[in-house]
Amino acid sequence: MAQNPGRAVSSLLCAENTIFGDLDFNASDEIGIPLSWHHQDDQSRNQDPFSYNDSCKSLMGFTVHSEDRIKEMVKGEKEHLPRDDYLKRLRSGDLDLSVRREALDWIWKAQAHYNFGPLSVCLSINYLDRFLSVYQLPKGKAWAVQLLAVACLSLAAKMEEANVPLSVDFQVGEPKFVFEAKTIQRMELLVLSTLKWRMQALTPCSFIDYFLSKINGDQHLSTSSIFKSLQLILSTLKGIDFLEFRPSEIAAAVAISVSGEVQAVEIDKAVPYFTQVEKVKRAKKKSRALWCPQKKVQR
Repeated sequence: MAQNPGRAVSSLLCAENTIFGDLDFNASDEIGIPLSWHHQDDQSRNQDPFSYNDSCKSLMGFTVHSEDRIKEMVKGEKEHLPRDDYLKRLRSGDLDLSVRREALDWIWKAQAHYNFGPLSVCLSINYLDRFLSVYQLPKGKAWAVQLLAVACLSLAAKMEEANVPLSVDFQVGEPKFVFEAKTIQRMELLVLSTLKWRMQALTPCSFIDYFLSKINGDQHLSTSSIFKSLQLILSTLKGIDFLEFRPSEIAAAVAISVSGEVQAVEIDKAVPYFTQVEKVKRAKKKSRALWCPQKKVQR
């Protein structure tokens, strides 16, 4: 049963002073984070070269970018990745893997409850990994993990969803802790500050249409191929093995895996802007194992 507001919340708010000490809450309480926060002003647009492109066409909720824009995105995607040693620290135990696992479990539960799209899930997990790679949550504080997960999904939903629940309503199911809206907002501001307000992150979803189109000879993409690709991309997020790859590498590998042997092309032609084609091949092998586990067993 969840702890209700009262003493439990008061104690949480006191404990949060260790997390939120660097923020100016008098200012943040006045600013707030409105549901329309993701509609950036002209200055913000100019700071992010990947956010707006009049030449792009929308395809089933995604964007098919030009060759030049893809080249720019590949060059810039590193700005939206966790710290370089993040995966190593997770594998060595320097970072508690159970923290990430617990946060992801809650994100998947909330996503299923509200039927959020794959873009929101990809963004929320991107925020989570980037945050955990540079910020140390207080140890032994289970509430901090849940609060971080709520904040990451709430921010992602504000970026991608047309209908965004109130922050307090993100606490679905039977949460261990119940947070006030002000508490969630403070955590959102900490995430925003820690990630330097770079919230229009590039994820595998940012590249998948391009690679599917290129592999299929710019033909009309079927709903089935896009659905399979999104399912596979979401599968890669659940573990940590794919953290070694960049979003574009994962998207390329997924597109090749989903396209199958009939429409497969040489990786060098499908991913002309990569300098590490071998990483795409490794990602392809891992993604094939996720998509066709029965083949892995037979081998």
